[in-house]
Amino acid sequence: MKHKIYLYLFIFVSLIALYQFVSTNNMVKAKNTKIESQEEKLSQLEDSIQKLHIKVLDNQYFSLENNDDALAYYDHLNLKDPSLYISDKLLETNESKGDNPLIPYEGMENDFKINKINILNHKWILADFSDGKYWGEVLIKYELKDDLGVDFSLMDHLLYTRSN
Repeated sequence: MKHKIYLYLFIFVSLIALYQFVSTNNMVKAKNTKIESQEEKLSQLEDSIQKLHIKVLDNQYFSLENNDDALAYYDHLNLKDPSLYISDKLLETNESKGDNPLIPYEGMENDFKINKINILNHKWILADFSDGKYWGEVLIKYELKDDLGVDFSLMDHLLYTRSN
């Protein structure tokens, strides 16, 4: 009788060990599959990040912040961030009552005001304007003077037409 109990105990322990081995093996395979899929996703994300980085660099090409030659014009003024200073001065033109004086159109829904600004270099600004419903863009020539005054003059403009 004692011999049979040991035999059954041995068979029972063997079955538990076999179950543990198969279960662990399946779990390891599942984890390896998941790791491989995550590595694929990571590779795709790294490619996407690299493409976006190149696109950002291309978009920053025409930007005062990244143009050392244009920034050299402002070295003597001791401005920490000339782009921010010029943007602020341009946005101050929005504070006048009515339409912005640099926009040659009358607002149809509200007053036309400048929204977004891209300072291209030490002479030109590209800006977006809108009245809430209609919008357009202006190309502005500017001059930052030694007394930190800024003169703006309109070079060209366009107003987008709505197509309904």
